[in-house]
Amino acid sequence: MSWPVIRKSAAERAGANLEDYDAEAAAFDWAAARAELSGLPGGGLNIAHEALDRHVAAGGGDRTALRWIGRDDTVRDLSYAELTEQANRFASLLRSLDVKPGDRVYAVLGRIPELYVAALGTLKAGAVFTPLFSAFGPEPLQARMEIGEANVLVTTEALYHRKVEAWRDAIPSLRHLLLAGCPGAAPARCIDLEAALATADPVFETVATRPEDMALLHFTSGTTGRPKGAVHVHEAVVAHHVTGRTALDLRPGDIYWCTADPGWVTGTSYGIIAPLTNGVTLVVDEAEFDAERWRRILGEQKVTVWYTAPTAVRMLMKAWDSDPRPYDLPALRFMASVGEPLNPEAVLWGVEAFGRPFHDNWWQTETGGIMIANFASMDIKPGSMGRPLPGVTAGIVERAADGSVREALEPMALGELALRPDWPSILRGYLHEEERFRKCFASGWYLTGDLAMRDADGYYWFVGRADDVIKSAGHLIGPFEVESVLMEHPAVAEAAVIGLPDPIAGETVKAYVALRGGLEAGEPLRRDILGHARKRLGPAVAPRDIAFRQNLPKTRSGKLMRRLLKARELGLPEGDLSTLESEER
Repeated sequence: MSWPVIRKSAAERAGANLEDYDAEAAAFDWAAARAELSGLPGGGLNIAHEALDRHVAAGGGDRTALRWIGRDDTVRDLSYAELTEQANRFASLLRSLDVKPGDRVYAVLGRIPELYVAALGTLKAGAVFTPLFSAFGPEPLQARMEIGEANVLVTTEALYHRKVEAWRDAIPSLRHLLLAGCPGAAPARCIDLEAALATADPVFETVATRPEDMALLHFTSGTTGRPKGAVHVHEAVVAHHVTGRTALDLRPGDIYWCTADPGWVTGTSYGIIAPLTNGVTLVVDEAEFDAERWRRILGEQKVTVWYTAPTAVRMLMKAWDSDPRPYDLPALRFMASVGEPLNPEAVLWGVEAFGRPFHDNWWQTETGGIMIANFASMDIKPGSMGRPLPGVTAGIVERAADGSVREALEPMALGELALRPDWPSILRGYLHEEERFRKCFASGWYLTGDLAMRDADGYYWFVGRADDVIKSAGHLIGPFEVESVLMEHPAVAEAAVIGLPDPIAGETVKAYVALRGGLEAGEPLRRDILGHARKRLGPAVAPRDIAFRQNLPKTRSGKLMRRLLKARELGLPEGDLSTLESEER
């Protein structure tokens, strides 16, 4: 079906930070964006200075920076001045431990205040911050700390005993363990973080880091091999700041909730840095997803801007089946989504449930910040990623046999999404993997590995990862297209599609489906869903088979792990499973 375009009113366009896309894109200049930040007093650039010190110096220290909601609904507010003082104490503690600029500080913590203090304090001290999911098992944690040559680990006493203690001596570079939540004396060779911060100096002059100094190390998993450590520098804050303002429409006084864990790059770039540089109040919920809890937080905290993942949206849609109460949230102004492409049905469901659409956007760990987005002032074509950020040049390219690429200019040509590598938050390398890094670039483009199309209006449409695309009887089939059609069926909550070898067609399409609440799988329902897909897509593109699953395998950032489904179907090696969160059953 052709999904209706969601038109924005003149009032919506006039009130947005980015009011006229074409005019602002034509006039945009990264040097001018850099000038929106203050820089360090003596020269240089530091992310924590722009997130904290700059606001305190300008008299904004009393504003609430972080509102933390504990699992038990305890609420703790930290003003910009208080968060600055806590970050100063953490930086002072690092200095007392002889942690030097460039040293690696890892955090394995849930969403507790200490995580945000550690992130900002590490950056103030000129050290490199690396957040990891607290749900990782011992082996993924050890592997990432070995690759990054960790010097300091910040975790809780409980996580230390369960996941770290057995191998801590296997990493010679690891000098210090700082433990939050010590009920008594800290374990041997560990430091009680709370006690240490209480006596640390609350005054600390932010280290004069340079724009190209390493600031963040984010790990991302490929389909095979060891995790990749993507290197990001302090200059990235320029992109974090301006994209928070343009793509997420952040404004002073906003109450902003990014549901992503900082173990995922979104939870750092847009769960810590962008909101704080833009001077808003950041809501942090310690608890995991619960539809009713989220409804309550959005209302009670008067959230104005909400950034979440497509998986969470689909889970809310599933919960809506049993409790279809409209969300009465007069304060909520803007909703955005990232992680996987957002199905058109979910975009339109946002209008039904919230009275406003979700605005999808696209970026990667490697890009460090949002590259393509549906803006607050821009009409939405459901299913589209939107248009490139001002300052970002995107294209659709085709690879030649000699390794060069050429841009495909005709509308809706299928090719690889590529970006001109000239924005501030692009990765500066993969740690210890120069050749792997070089392969990301060709003919003046950064090659994303995602297949996409661009329409005549300049909107980009995601097709799938290059290695996910299905080649069947001469057709190139994008999994997202088929999954979106399957989700139109009223029984389907989630869908994942893969290609399986076929001696005649090359590959055939198989779908895995999770049903909406209260429905039971069976042959009549399977035939009905297959019939719906064939009617909408035609027999050449529609799935040949459907398997029902209670859950689909996803990463902790909410991305469907299609390659895991394919590996299990074909009996192939499953590769790196350290980011796997939910398992099919």
